[in-house]
Amino acid sequence: MDIPPYAQAFAAPAKLNLDLRITARRADGYHELESIFCLINLHDTVYLSVREDGRVVIHTPAQGVAPEQDLAYRAAVLLQKHCNVGKGADIWLDKKIPMGGGLGGGSSDAATVLLVLNHLWQCSLNRQELMDLGITLGADVPFFIFGRNAFAKGIGEKLTAIDVPKQWYVVVKPNVHVATAKIFAHPLLTRNSKPSIMPTFQTLQPFQNDMQAVVFREYPEVWQAYLELSKYGKTLMTGSGACLFTAFDNHQEAYNLYRQVSETYEAYCVEGLDFHPLHCMV
Repeated sequence: MDIPPYAQAFAAPAKLNLDLRITARRADGYHELESIFCLINLHDTVYLSVREDGRVVIHTPAQGVAPEQDLAYRAAVLLQKHCNVGKGADIWLDKKIPMGGGLGGGSSDAATVLLVLNHLWQCSLNRQELMDLGITLGADVPFFIFGRNAFAKGIGEKLTAIDVPKQWYVVVKPNVHVATAKIFAHPLLTRNSKPSIMPTFQTLQPFQNDMQAVVFREYPEVWQAYLELSKYGKTLMTGSGACLFTAFDNHQEAYNLYRQVSETYEAYCVEGLDFHPLHCMV
């Protein structure tokens, strides 16, 4: 990838849903969720440069995605119109977060674009204003703008900071793409988990993911990977999948498992983060 030397580099980290519960189905078809979002140090890199001609150009659109549908491009155009900005931007994405895995890569890229261009274009929006813009792009975007580990409610936009102990995670991506809409519409999906009263990392134990039973049923590749990882510790799916993760209290144990499973699967050994790398930008 040819990135010009004048473009600035910014991180867009992935997330894990350490816990995910569906508490209701709304009349508009959306689902009421509760989840713990945790940032991890697997990240895309977003390169940005300000243009003076007002054009927004994405130089690295995802394969099979029209440039105008790319979330990073849409985020730039959304901020530009909202703040009536005369300047534009060049955008390059160096993707490291696997797509379609429930790790939030596209949403994180969009959040980084909003955070950085808000600064470079001198829009002066505060964090909540950026989060309100972000929710129109996708349910996970506000979390990345919020910028720290959080307990989420609603469709994922009602966020409260939550403390997550320092952990390392082995993340595995089975060779399959899970269709999120298909899982949410599945007749066997659990939609009646009991809402939490005073959620903390401890009180929500044992963690669960209400979507994974349906995913295991529909995608045997995810089920097989789950069986393999579960030999070594408590394993859960993140989001609607397909990625799975196992948590460890120390790096060495995580790395030992990573070395084993990486021979068979696309795998990552990552550390949890307390804050987004760009948290101080707003």
